[in-house]
Amino acid sequence: MAHFILVHGAWHGAWCWYKVLPELRARGHSVEAVDLPSHGIDHTPISEVSPAAYAARVGEALDRAGRPAVLVGHSMGGLVISLAAEHYAERVERLVYLTAFMMRAGDSLLSTISEGAGDRAQIPMVPAPDGSSVRVRDDALVDTFYADCSAADVALARACLTPQRADIFQHALPTTQARWGQVPRDYIVCEQDRAITPATQRRMIANVGCERVVSMDTSHSPFFSAPQTLAQHLATLAG
Repeated sequence: MAHFILVHGAWHGAWCWYKVLPELRARGHSVEAVDLPSHGIDHTPISEVSPAAYAARVGEALDRAGRPAVLVGHSMGGLVISLAAEHYAERVERLVYLTAFMMRAGDSLLSTISEGAGDRAQIPMVPAPDGSSVRVRDDALVDTFYADCSAADVALARACLTPQRADIFQHALPTTQARWGQVPRDYIVCEQDRAITPATQRRMIANVGCERVVSMDTSHSPFFSAPQTLAQHLATLAG
């Protein structure tokens, strides 16, 4: 059975996987969801957040696993699992990008979103006074992230979302074919996503390539709206 490490996206935390964890365990797998620095219940000052710190947090989870793991990255978490695979390739069994940023070396989140002018979604963000972080505008949360999610899960998200360090979106991905490129990778497309549009997801798949592509008819947050189906797809992709 596989060991999964689940990596959340921007603004989120390990809490967003609460429905998926028991589903994977019920299928016989072991799993850990991590809080990236300054997310969830982690209180790292946002001034200390960096892509390297994100990757190191996943490295700590790989150490705890004690064996190669399947890294699952959601949204911005795609950047994080790519960085982790570059640093810890020998300890990563597979990468699964869940409506996530699967980017070419040298690309950033911002450049990837901007590449397809006709298909990109707009996420209404509110910057902090000092410009160091951003939040998603509250009245846009449901439409952007949780269009098919329950009122209870939307309430949970509103209570748990944290500011996102702003300059993460401009970080150029420093991956290499010799490291990250040697780790098998798959992609799960979310067909109703309004944060990362299906067209953007498929453009990343065409640009970067992966072994298998799975489609889910959900919004940006299938961990809330379709946890059983998501867990089954993850179990299947892990083999």
